[in-house]
Amino acid sequence: MKTTTVAALGIAILGLAACQNDRTALGEATPGARTATASLRTAAGADAGRATATEVAGGLRFTLDARALPPGTHGAHVHTVGRCDAPDFTTAGPHWNPAMRQHGTQNPAGPHEGDLPNLIVGTDGRGTIGVTVPGATMAGLLDADGGAMVVHANADDLRTDPSGNSGSRIACGVFQAS
Repeated sequence: MKTTTVAALGIAILGLAACQNDRTALGEATPGARTATASLRTAAGADAGRATATEVAGGLRFTLDARALPPGTHGAHVHTVGRCDAPDFTTAGPHWNPAMRQHGTQNPAGPHEGDLPNLIVGTDGRGTIGVTVPGATMAGLLDADGGAMVVHANADDLRTDPSGNSGSRIACGVFQAS
């Protein structure tokens, strides 16, 4: 019994060590990873921060560093079209949703690939989020009509289709390969 336990423990340790050297762990940086960035602007054209998409094993890692936005909780989404025409940014289209699912991480039929966590902006106007979206690809994000990062006026309820009742679009940026 003691020999079997020691052998099983040894195999488990070797397996864990192998996993640490395996570049396929979800979210781990990949060699030669491509990135795309989006400079966010308000409807008045003011700088509102920057979003970055980076290729990682198993998907894309999105980071959003917002500034000069109203304090509070805001929905943040990747949208299907790389256009951000003021004042309402509707030219960015709907949420990025190549799998044709419903909106929200708390929706049993969701989420869209473009559904990101809520952005919490402090009294200094700054907020940051970072999330890996499994299955998302740079080719899908930067397809023929591109993609955009959009920040909404209200919190996303994370379940109501199609946009989580997150309100109007207050900042937008078009992703460009970098």
